[in-house]
Amino acid sequence: MRFDLTDLRLFLAVADAGSITLGAQEIGLSLAAASDRLREMELAGGVSLLERGRRGIRLTEAGETLSHHARQIIGHVSLMRADLGQFAKGLRATIRMAVNTAAIVDSLPLRLTPWLADHPQVDIDLRERQSHEIARSVTAGFSDIGILSDVAAHEALVFKPFATSQLAIVSAKSHRLANQKQVRFESLTDDYFIGLKDGALQTHIESQAEKIGARLRYRISLRTFESICHAASAGLGIAIVPSTIAHRCKRSYPLSVTPLADAWARRNLVVCIAKDAEQTPLVRDLFEHLSA
Repeated sequence: MRFDLTDLRLFLAVADAGSITLGAQEIGLSLAAASDRLREMELAGGVSLLERGRRGIRLTEAGETLSHHARQIIGHVSLMRADLGQFAKGLRATIRMAVNTAAIVDSLPLRLTPWLADHPQVDIDLRERQSHEIARSVTAGFSDIGILSDVAAHEALVFKPFATSQLAIVSAKSHRLANQKQVRFESLTDDYFIGLKDGALQTHIESQAEKIGARLRYRISLRTFESICHAASAGLGIAIVPSTIAHRCKRSYPLSVTPLADAWARRNLVVCIAKDAEQTPLVRDLFEHLSA
């Protein structure tokens, strides 16, 4: 049987996501291409690797065996590239990071900049994901380092504290929230919101609305927190943003900032690596730097 590295990466992504669709998205393949590759893998091996059902997929016994060996192979390939890189002049290294919205817009840039300045041969492949997706990506070996909520961290990860993130509501100073010390999310579902376009934080907020049976109403969705705060200060609606960003924007706009009282709005962020993987010296060094 002949499996290439893309086959193995796809299989691990599907196994960890419990879904062919999500696994294909993780490694940048179309659903049709991913399905074809998985069928070819099963035909080449003469075994069934996946059991498909309405709620997704699960691995057969043969699939579990393949998963074990695939993780080892992918890990050894990464180490081989890193070791060979020590002998190649001018060869650049890339560290893959999966990070949630709170970290990517707040603490990470300040922490990461000095380390990158000291390592000019290193590039960062930075991807914004939800915390549970980050845990899955690091565990599967698709990301070298993750920054996520500690709620999503589990025993397959080594993690250390990174930062604390608090979400808050921003609104115009004339809004009814301006005089409140804090507010619960469920009391806001009748308001019009300003959304974050294509962000993991927005997906997180939507999932919290679904849990209480609410459907948020949006006047507009914007791409940056600064533009969201500007729109909120003008009375277009309210928005949920990281508290540090809100107070930073408050220096420029007539903005009211009201903390969210819900438990999910306050998150302890951790930086993590996979427990059973052999990290390159550069990955280990960056992990220690971010957790310092």
